[in-house]
Formats: sequence, C-alpha cells, structure tokens
Amino acid sequence: MGPAEKSGDRTGRDPEGGPARRERWSDGPGSRDALLIATGEYDDPALRTLRSPGQDCRGLAEVLGHPDIGAFRTEQLRDRPAHQVARALEGFFRDRGRDDLLLLHLSGHGIKDDDGHLYFAARDTDRGLPASTAIPAAFLHDRMERCRARTIVVLLDCCYSGAFLPGSKGDDQVHVREELSGHGRVVLTATNRIEYAWEGERPDTAAPQPSRFTGALIEGLRSGAADLDGDGRITVTELYDYVYERLRRSGVRQTPRMWADVEYRVVLARVAEVAPVSAPPPEVRPAEVLSPGVPPPPASPPRSGPERSRRTGQDALLRLDLTLEETVFGATKEIRFDTAVVCPVCRGLAVARHMCARCGGEGRVREVRTLALRIPAGVENGTRLLLRGKGEAGKGGGPAGDLYVEVHERPDARFRRRGDDLHSTHRIPRELAESGGQTRIDTLDGPRTVLVPAGTVGGRTLRLRRLGVQRPGSPGRGSLLVRLEVDE
Repeated sequence: MGPAEKSGDRTGRDPEGGPARRERWSDGPGSRDALLIATGEYDDPALRTLRSPGQDCRGLAEVLGHPDIGAFRTEQLRDRPAHQVARALEGFFRDRGRDDLLLLHLSGHGIKDDDGHLYFAARDTDRGLPASTAIPAAFLHDRMERCRARTIVVLLDCCYSGAFLPGSKGDDQVHVREELSGHGRVVLTATNRIEYAWEGERPDTAAPQPSRFTGALIEGLRSGAADLDGDGRITVTELYDYVYERLRRSGVRQTPRMWADVEYRVVLARVAEVAPVSAPPPEVRPAEVLSPGVPPPPASPPRSGPERSRRTGQDALLRLDLTLEETVFGATKEIRFDTAVVCPVCRGLAVARHMCARCGGEGRVREVRTLALRIPAGVENGTRLLLRGKGEAGKGGGPAGDLYVEVHERPDARFRRRGDDLHSTHRIPRELAESGGQTRIDTLDGPRTVLVPAGTVGGRTLRLRRLGVQRPGSPGRGSLLVRLEVDE
C-alpha cells in the first residue's frame, strides 16, 4: 500500500476494505517511546501566548504512559528554547532499533518564512528570524529519515498564526506531507488551514482557545471510544477517524488531516478495563466550572461481552460567545445544538436493526436541543462549564455523555480584563491635569465621577475599587484601573 492521504474520507485502508493483515504493537524487542513538546509561552510579543499546549502535554502523557492504555515511555518538554528542543529531537530519533515505535507530539505555534517553509516556534523564537531561532520542519524530516525505527507517528497540533493578516506572504495550506513524509511514517495534523476565532468578518485577536484536536485525541484514548471496531485495540487510523468525527460534530472550523505510508496497522493503545479518572471539578449549579484549557474527563469505558452494543454516549463541546458584561456579572443564555437523543419510539431499548424502524436499532436519533444555561459571575475566558448527562444519548440504551460549554469572551472596546481587575484609558484636557478637578469615567456599572489631583501627568493610574470583575464564589470584586492620558 502506498502513501494514503486521509482528509475526512475513508481512504487508506486495506485494499479489500477490511483491516490490514499485519499489526504493529511492540510486545517484543521493540520499545514504545513518546516525546511530547509543548510551547505556550513566547518571548517574542509577535507570538501570542497559548493556553492549551501545557494542558494537552500533561493529559496526553497520562494516557500514553498508562500501562493499560498506551504503554509508552514518555518524555515531556514544555516551554523550552529552540536549542534544547532541537537537541531533544535529535536525541529522540538517534540509536533506535528497527522494531521501535516512536510517537512525537508537537503543540504550539507553527510559522512560515517568505518562501513558505515550515518552522516550529520555541520559547525564544524571533518571528522575523525563524531559520536561526525556530525548529525547521526540514530538520525534523532529516532526523526522521536517518532514524532506523520502522514506525514513526507524528501528531501535529500547531496554530499557524498570521497567514491571513495584511502583508503576509504565507498561504493557507499546511504543507506537512511534503515536509514530514517518508516510509513507515504517519502524520496527523489538527488542520490544513490557518485558524482564528472569528468575530464577524474579522479575525478575533483574543487569546487562542484550548486545543480541540489534542483534547479529542486524549478523550478517544482514555475512554476507549476510539476503538471503533470494538476489538480492544486503537489503531492510528481509528484514532484519526474518531477525532475527525468528533470535531465535525462539535462544529469547530477545522478539518484534521492524516498522511500515512505504512503497510500494517499501527496500534497506539489498548482499551483499559478501568480508565484513569481525573479529580472531579468543583460543582456549581446547574453546571460545573472547569479551569480554562482542562480537557474533559473520560467517559465510562466500553462494556464487554453481551453488553458490548450498549455504549456510553459521546461528550459534546460547544463554544459560547459572551460579552465582557456577561462574564463579569453572569447571565442566563439559551443554547441550541444538534445531538443524539433517546429514540422516542423504542425509548433506547432496541438492540437489533429490525426492532425499531425509527432508529434502526441504535436506540437514539438526531435532534436539535435547546437548553437554558446559567453563566456564573466572574467566569474566565476559556472556562468550560460542564453539564453532566446532557451530551449525546448512549448507543443501545447506554448512558448519555456530558456537555461542555466553552466560554469565549469577546474583546471589549473600552476595557481589558486581567484577572479580577479591569483596565481602561481615559483622556483629560491639560488644564484639568494641571489644576485638578473632577471628570466622568465610564465603568461597567455606569459613569462615575472621580477626582483628578492637581499636577497629574500622563500615564498616572487611578484605582476604582470594587468596580472590577466579580470573584467567583464570593461577594468581592476586583478594581477598575484607569490610566489617564493628557491631551496636548
């Protein structure tokens, strides 16, 4: 089988449509090693801080390193300079045996030069000097080509920022196949296009959202839901299919891609009898609040034996855009989403296709649901609200999954939020700055009159207490910090 490109279709399988006859799981002499590189903090202000890479790195290491799931030896590298990343990559692919299975996960910014060459940004990367301060994809390709390991899997979750901005010479394609392909190689990418959170017809320059791609990878491996054929093993193809369908159903604007040049099934994980469960998040009613960027906890593991057809429903992830006022003071919002609900005819009890003409024996049908959701006061941008049991109905009468609503705070023209405080700028005439007096300042609670001291110079900051952001779970509020600018 030659190189297979998967882009949401179902190509790249065995020529006869069934599973490939050979399978790769290193129970023998070969080792299973994973290198997870995550960069979310950058010295160059042109590269925006990312919240998700650190969370994704830890979550993926947990499932890949679990002895009953991935059984990989894992190494994590977070927020390191370029020379340390390059050294780790070279060491990872060096002195390998033919039967080794290697997995590399890269999470962070991907950038291109004027000729369209791809680079992976490190903490100390200079956006204008990628060749000397970032990791060239060509370097990674060369290390992979020189590696003796027969199977290398690359999971690429990069934010290709800037290509659509004015003056950019990049295009909207991620040329990963050309730069990272090779025999015995599998490459999964989060998308083939540069992505933004969109506000109207313009790119929204607020902080990037937590990774949907790696979050889906973690969930599929941890819960066993990516075992699509129910044989207790999760192949790289099954994992891709699971992630693709999950992102498609969640409605996010990205299409994962997969390129493979292998002649056997690559098994990344087994379905654990008991999946590891993260510590439960704090409860609020009617939803639970999860910290920004925290991936959803696992669904229940699939059943075995005669109850195998009764499966837990998939979790769902929705994005909810809110104004600054709504995140500060809280709100009640109505959300609509397409999901699977219990079949109204057989009530989820049908277990064979001929038993129910409405659902075909699946026990569930598609429906647009409407829910009223209370947004807690002080909720942060990127926070996920958890509604247990409000996700997709389970197959064959199985329990429903959970619904996650991810808060996205739209930029405000007047105020900038930093923790519990709000920041704004207010201009005053020079006469008022020199002699002192009163001025009216906008706040989220309405206009306020404040005293400007005599002799005020531009850049002075006034603190207005208890006019900031509500502190979740307490009556206190932060401050409004007003920077005074003096007109010339």
